[in-house]
Amino acid sequence: MKPTLLILLLTAGATSGVAAQERIYRCGNEYTNTVTEAQAKTCKLISGGNVTVVQGQKPSGGGGGVKVASAPSSTPSSAPRIDSADQRAKDSDARLILEAELKKAEARQLELQKEYNNGEPEKLGPEARNHQKYLDRVAELKASLARNESDIAGIRRELGRLPAATVKQ
Repeated sequence: MKPTLLILLLTAGATSGVAAQERIYRCGNEYTNTVTEAQAKTCKLISGGNVTVVQGQKPSGGGGGVKVASAPSSTPSSAPRIDSADQRAKDSDARLILEAELKKAEARQLELQKEYNNGEPEKLGPEARNHQKYLDRVAELKASLARNESDIAGIRRELGRLPAATVKQ
């Protein structure tokens, strides 16, 4: 009996939304259900299909109709502005961080190249008896070298995108 009551309530709620649908007029990118406003602006009546209008702020003038303004601009006026000095400081910090990362990556590259030894690294203890372990380690070293090279290239690209460092006088 409880599921029947639930279905009844859901059906009643769904049909009440359809019955409350009024005539909706489109005025460019705005929608309204106020007839006088629609006539004043020469709006077109929307017919067929359901129209879903998300309510925005109520207009300051009377009328009482549903009115939705056009989409908000991409940069709202309340967006924080970054001072140019702050931006330069952030760019300088980013440059310092990237330069430190580049030094680490270059040092790692030298270590990997030394260990790789042009594709013939020294065999470690268990690799003397198991050649496949040696080959796996050589392949892993080669992949690490390639990955580290691409990391270095990426860091250099990022450094190139930053504005040139300003020299204090």
